[in-house]
Amino acid sequence: MEGQLNLFVKWNNAEYVLEGLLETDNVEALKNVIFKKTGVRPERQKLLNVKFNGKMPTDDCLISNLNVKEGFKIMMMGSLETAIADANTIPDDLPSVINDFDIEEGEEVPIENKDVYLAKIHKRVSDYEVKILNPARPGMKLLVLDIDYTLFDHKSVAESGYELMRPFLHEFLTSAYRNYDIVIWSATSMKWIEEKMKLLGVSSHPDYKITFYLDYLAMISVHTPKYGVIQVKPLGVIWGKFPHYSPDNTIMFDDIRRNFLMNPQNGLRIRAFRQAHTHRQTDRELIKLAKYLEAIAGLDSLAHLEHRHWERYLSNRRKEKKKRRGDGGETSSSQGNSP
Repeated sequence: MEGQLNLFVKWNNAEYVLEGLLETDNVEALKNVIFKKTGVRPERQKLLNVKFNGKMPTDDCLISNLNVKEGFKIMMMGSLETAIADANTIPDDLPSVINDFDIEEGEEVPIENKDVYLAKIHKRVSDYEVKILNPARPGMKLLVLDIDYTLFDHKSVAESGYELMRPFLHEFLTSAYRNYDIVIWSATSMKWIEEKMKLLGVSSHPDYKITFYLDYLAMISVHTPKYGVIQVKPLGVIWGKFPHYSPDNTIMFDDIRRNFLMNPQNGLRIRAFRQAHTHRQTDRELIKLAKYLEAIAGLDSLAHLEHRHWERYLSNRRKEKKKRRGDGGETSSSQGNSP
């Protein structure tokens, strides 16, 4: 039928086909079709990449006036009513930190049949294709970053991606870029990574560049006696494909500790950024971590660091600097009073 569109909506790590829409339909009709497919009520839907004159369209705006065409993939955020009800109910036994698989800081998780997983890594090194976005720079260390809950709250509802971006993201990346090549590694599809980076303004920022992206296909599954089969992000995939990166010059930030299970010495578990509207005004994690990255950038090797104690490391450095300033002041005073 002339003027008919078939669109897609990506929500909650799933993709839905939206059939039978007409260009003469309005946004309200579009949201109703999405509601039938996903169960997310129209008033809860945030269609992040659907724009009219650069802004979120009103419900009476015609689809023909939007930046969509046949096959367009809509990125939606929104919650089901049941999920909202659950989120508003505070459990009696809610812990202060939500653990991933209850893997505690410092817990040793043995990996069975390690040779099998080294073979999987070798296969990823051989078969996985990496698209270089910007060339590696000589002498730089490597920072590997997760996206969801590390840089971006992907579950909350907002008018724009900016509202769900972790505070000081661009300042953090600008600071890190002075000493580190930056790689994004997310347990999602490459298309989703590219869309998120575009939404957040990361892919086009003038003050820093991303070296490359890795998606879920670069991950491997491993078996642990306690937790069973889990998916991990083995840094050996990067080190195998790019030998100038190594355990000595690589650090990885992720809100899920299991992701760096094969390289625990190189992983730093960042505090998860959830409920963006509640925590946007108080979250300063990236500011502090930028200082940590700067503090360790000059070290010959990062392999000996205990990244889980990164805040203690910064505190000790501040104390040492304060002590040196004090010692210097006393020395100057003593020299000034000497005959």
